[in-house]
Amino acid sequence: MPREGDQLLSINHVDKVFGETVVALRDMTLGVREGDFLSLLGPSGCGKSTALRLIAGLLHPTKGNIRWSVGDSSDKLGVVFQEPTLMPWATIEDNVWLPMRLKGTAKKSVAADIQEALDLVGLTGFENAYPRELSGGMKMRVSIARAMVTRPKLILMDEPFAALDEITRFKLNNDLLEMKERIGCTVIFVTHSVFESVFLSNRIVVMAARPGRVIEELEINSPYPRNDQFRTSAEYAKYCRATSDALQAAMGVGIH
Repeated sequence: MPREGDQLLSINHVDKVFGETVVALRDMTLGVREGDFLSLLGPSGCGKSTALRLIAGLLHPTKGNIRWSVGDSSDKLGVVFQEPTLMPWATIEDNVWLPMRLKGTAKKSVAADIQEALDLVGLTGFENAYPRELSGGMKMRVSIARAMVTRPKLILMDEPFAALDEITRFKLNNDLLEMKERIGCTVIFVTHSVFESVFLSNRIVVMAARPGRVIEELEINSPYPRNDQFRTSAEYAKYCRATSDALQAAMGVGIH
């Protein structure tokens, strides 16, 4: 078993160019450690979502490479997109079963895993409901359960809470940290929010746009678990100021 802090994957001098002129990423280099909660923070167009799709294997680098510490990544990943992307005709239970179903696994043989994932996101009792019967926050919980049901080493999350109201967002931030602790995974989380990134992360990677690249990395050394008391602490405010300053600096970087 890897120890917390061991390297999980590395992004090595990656460029991503769309067409002949759109440089989405330039010379992106980043190491991801086992157990990290790493946020990619930056303005629109800085390549945060592109980086996530490269890690997921949905895109391929124009230059450079992404290397996992052990073997192939196909069985190590869970992905949560900004929209829940649920199958409207399927029950919540069947939506969570989907990644296992795609591998040919019978639902009966993984029923306990599906139930555990639903318990983890607070949706016990909604197994036979349909997406149309759920609120936006509950749909996102289903999407998170689907990503976590296979117990992946790494979960990629692309602004999953951006469309939710603040109260729901705070609640899901709290729950996400608890879920991460329980399954022992690593998370890479894309966000535009300074406050969300500081609350969730032990590392924040600040990116600049046109072309997308890493400008600064900040360590958030406050211990877990974190709660609402942390949100109102002087320590949290200090980290938010430092992160906001780094983001402002990144937004002011000229085009090269």
